[in-house]
Amino acid sequence: MRIHILSNDVGSVLAIAREEKLPSDAKEVIKDPMVLEFLGLKRESSFYELDLEKAIITHLQEFLLEIGNGFSFVARQKRIHIDGDEFSVDLVFYNRLLQCFVLFEIKTSKLTHQDIGQLQMYVNYYDRFEKQEFENPSIGILLCADKNDAVVKITLPENNKTIVASKYQLYLPSEKQLIEEMKKEIDKLQKDEK
Repeated sequence: MRIHILSNDVGSVLAIAREEKLPSDAKEVIKDPMVLEFLGLKRESSFYELDLEKAIITHLQEFLLEIGNGFSFVARQKRIHIDGDEFSVDLVFYNRLLQCFVLFEIKTSKLTHQDIGQLQMYVNYYDRFEKQEFENPSIGILLCADKNDAVVKITLPENNKTIVASKYQLYLPSEKQLIEEMKKEIDKLQKDEK
C-alpha cells in the first residue's frame, strides 16, 4: 500500500487552505489518496463499483468533507446520450471554488488506460453540452482501488489539468505502515538534497 504523506505542491495547498489564493489546478483541491474508512465497507470482502457508490451516497456528508473544499452534489448515475448510445457518469459534483463540474468514475480495481479514455469522453461531453460560458473546464476524477502513476501520466496529455486519478483507501494505515512510509519519504528527501 502506497501512502502519500507529502503533497507535490505543499505551498499551493497551504495557500488555498488559508484562502490566500484560488486553486488553479484540480490537483490543488483533490486529495490523493482519499481515506474512505467512514463508508464501513469490510476489509476482507469483495464489493462492486455500485456497492462503493451506494456507500458514498449514504455517507455523502463525510465524503464531501474528505474530497476537499467547495463541493456540492449534483447527480448519481447521470445519463448522457451521444448519437443513440447511452452512458452513465457515476457521480457528478460541482465545485464552487473551481467553478466547474467534477465528474467521478469509480473503479474497484486497478486503473487502466481505457478507464481514463472513458472519463475523458464524459469530461468532453460536459464541456461541450453542459458547461456555461462563465464556468471553467470540467474535471474528471477516477477514484480507483489502485493505479500506476506512470500509466496515468503517459495516457494523458502533458499539460493535463482536467483528469485526476485518486486512489482510495478503505482504512487508515497501521502504525507500522506509517513508520515505513515516513522512512521512505525521509530517504527520498535526503537523496533530493544531495
